[in-house]
Amino acid sequence: MSSTNQGDTRVKGFREFITRGNLLDLAVAVVIGAAFTAIVTAIVKDLITPLIAAIWGTHSFASLSFKVNGSPFAIGDLLNAIIYFLIVAAVVYFLIVKPMATLTARRNRHVAATTRDCPECLSSIPIAASRCMYCTAQVYPVATAPRG
Repeated sequence: MSSTNQGDTRVKGFREFITRGNLLDLAVAVVIGAAFTAIVTAIVKDLITPLIAAIWGTHSFASLSFKVNGSPFAIGDLLNAIIYFLIVAAVVYFLIVKPMATLTARRNRHVAATTRDCPECLSSIPIAASRCMYCTAQVYPVATAPRG
């Protein structure tokens, strides 16, 4: 294969990627994610961290720090970033991951299984297989599995 054909293949693949519908979904997700980031940042900065600062007895959360042998450690920004991360992770898990897992489980509960795991190498093999295609171990088809 010549280098020009490889270049044409790369450009064609890129063109197919750009024109897929998923790219539009990704762009919408990025825009909504940026707006959500602004909201979470404001909640952490304007509500949560002032509460933590009040507990520590300071006026500004950013000024929270401590010294070890004269070296200052500013922990305000670090705690702010940790709280922000935990809030975003919780929202993503409870509003996206968990509902999607539930929907997927509901959708797949009546789907008949077409594969099973090989007892020797744990690779996925067809249900009716009599030999594993990966480790060549002899396996019994599901319908004729010995009872023992």
